[in-house]
Amino acid sequence: MPILNAPTTGSERITLGTTSTINTLDPADAYGTFPSSLLYNLSDRLYTYKLGTTELEPQLATALPTVSANGLTYTMPLRRGVVFHDGTPFNAKAMAFSLDRFIQNGGAPSSLLSSLVATVKPTADDELTITLKKPFAAFPSLLAFSGACAVSPQAYEIKPGSFKPETLVGTGPYKLVKYGTDLLRFDAFDRYWGKKPANTGIDIQFFSSPANLYNAFRTGAVDVAYQSLALDQVRNLQQGAAVGGWQVLEKTGSGINYLTLNLKSPPLDQLEVRQAIAAIMDRPLLQSRIFLGQIDPLYSLIPTTLAEQKPVFKAQYGDSDRGKATAFLTKAGYSATKPLKVEFWYRSNFINDQLAAITLRAAAKKRLGGLMQIDLKSIESTTAYKNLDKGVYPMFLLDWTPDFLDADNYIQPFIECTKGSAAEGCTEGSSALQGSFYYSDRANKLIDQSRKAQSPEARKQLFAELQDLTAQDVPFIPLWQNKDYLFVQKGLQGASLEVTQKVPFWTLRKA
Repeated sequence: MPILNAPTTGSERITLGTTSTINTLDPADAYGTFPSSLLYNLSDRLYTYKLGTTELEPQLATALPTVSANGLTYTMPLRRGVVFHDGTPFNAKAMAFSLDRFIQNGGAPSSLLSSLVATVKPTADDELTITLKKPFAAFPSLLAFSGACAVSPQAYEIKPGSFKPETLVGTGPYKLVKYGTDLLRFDAFDRYWGKKPANTGIDIQFFSSPANLYNAFRTGAVDVAYQSLALDQVRNLQQGAAVGGWQVLEKTGSGINYLTLNLKSPPLDQLEVRQAIAAIMDRPLLQSRIFLGQIDPLYSLIPTTLAEQKPVFKAQYGDSDRGKATAFLTKAGYSATKPLKVEFWYRSNFINDQLAAITLRAAAKKRLGGLMQIDLKSIESTTAYKNLDKGVYPMFLLDWTPDFLDADNYIQPFIECTKGSAAEGCTEGSSALQGSFYYSDRANKLIDQSRKAQSPEARKQLFAELQDLTAQDVPFIPLWQNKDYLFVQKGLQGASLEVTQKVPFWTLRKA
């Protein structure tokens, strides 16, 4: 594959190689980790995360919002002197336009705001007021979502279904100057209000395979390699860094992998069966044998990158605990002559999922013999996602990448149920969409309380109880947390990999 615009000695442009793909850069319709990382560099939001931390800080706003006593009204002072890439001045009216467009145009991520926001109003030229339909304490974190950025009112329109996939006219440190199928070009924006980029521009080179990206980085044809190399390629670059002179940046990421257990599907409707499966899972084995150390074991739906995380499954079930699993199965009425039989589904187009499923089944058989018989089944991911809420899968291995970095986004999308009962399970709501059908009145009440609580400590206590509930009732089993990797050539400075899976381009510079 030819390398377009490969870096040259002394060039102030940076070339980043990736195997990721994008189909749109329209903030109102873009959904996915890599498009989000591009929008992060081309645009600004009201709030962002301080580099190297999970600490929220103002970006186009100048302070964290003032929140009304009832938790419904958020008032934010805005930055002055900001202009869009097309020269249009930024103000509260433009920000209101951007958020209204995100909601009303009905793109893939629109429900993130449409389900919560009642009105967005410019209450002064440099002041924005947002009124919510219901309290949501994590709202400032949601406003840091990549698509909730400011876009020029002169370049876009508010109209359902109206998107511009090959355009981005924002206020960020870079402006888009070329959109191609194999190459994107960003130039540093000379009128940017903040700190100017340390380079003159970024070229995003798309590769058709991990092998092509790997070879391009090894030969110096790209300055940076990001998403996604194969496990053995990552290991080879780690081991070869001392000789090759390149930098390897590793960061515990925000993505999680877990098992969804269908509580309506016998025998998973028995608590002891779910507890036995939780007890026999072997996370350290996956970490060492399958993922070559490129994951971390996970013992809660909330990852370790958030302060609210509590490793409840480690304390209650451990890893590959034969004694606990046997005791749970015996209590449920199973024995060597009457073994537990359960289907374990995974996505056929994800090779790592297949390897993980095979390994977990083998580990369970080794520890429990014929007491637990796991029948592996696979299906293509697109079909799986369409059928999850139909209850056809007893147990499914899935992954989750948060829309915004807050504990709420690891709890509400999993266990909240808007309609159902303890007897019939969840008939409508998040847990039904996940294919678990878990219903807990207590969980619903705790989620509601956590969304109303403005105190970080109060929210942490509520999330601790919610995590305890997940370990107690086992509607899901957390398995592992992803790690992110960034490979950077020798002589390139300022590279960083954020917990949010974003790579700030503006700090990159050639020595």
